[in-house]
Amino acid sequence: MKDLIKMFSIFFRIGAFTLGGGYAMIPLIQEEIVEKNKWIEEDEFMDVIALSQTIPGALAINASTYVGYRMFGFKGALLACTATILPSILMILLIAVFFVQFHQMPAVEAVFKGIRPAVVALIIGAVLKLGKNLPRTAKNLTWILIVVVLIAYFHIHPIPIIIGSGLLGFVLYRRERGL
Repeated sequence: MKDLIKMFSIFFRIGAFTLGGGYAMIPLIQEEIVEKNKWIEEDEFMDVIALSQTIPGALAINASTYVGYRMFGFKGALLACTATILPSILMILLIAVFFVQFHQMPAVEAVFKGIRPAVVALIIGAVLKLGKNLPRTAKNLTWILIVVVLIAYFHIHPIPIIIGSGLLGFVLYRRERGL
């Protein structure tokens, strides 16, 4: 029971204090789950992020649900998912009540202008942290460059890129293994 409460608390905190969505949550989830609590290994965490990207739903919710299930079964999955989304629900309700009245205030606009660079920095930090474990092969670096170009210049939606990447990985893996 104590571990379930701890897990709920961790995911609630992450959900409450991370602006910018799932990508901004990755370094916090990694720090808490992999580094501090050692609930899963770094390699498995990378797999969790990859899996979370390929199934419908928000990355942080999918990742937290997986970790909860991995640690405590269905009850853990339900608690981790709830803990991750509950702060957002509470904040949306609070914002809905007050934002309409205050969104034009210079102080409120200034706060959001200050938050934006921090969110970008969190996302860049997540990319760098996840990228450190990616083998630096010509194939991986080429694929990263291709994906960046497809998204940034050709405005290809990430979903077909993720599906295509999975299929390409499947084909290349089978070819490498002679299957």
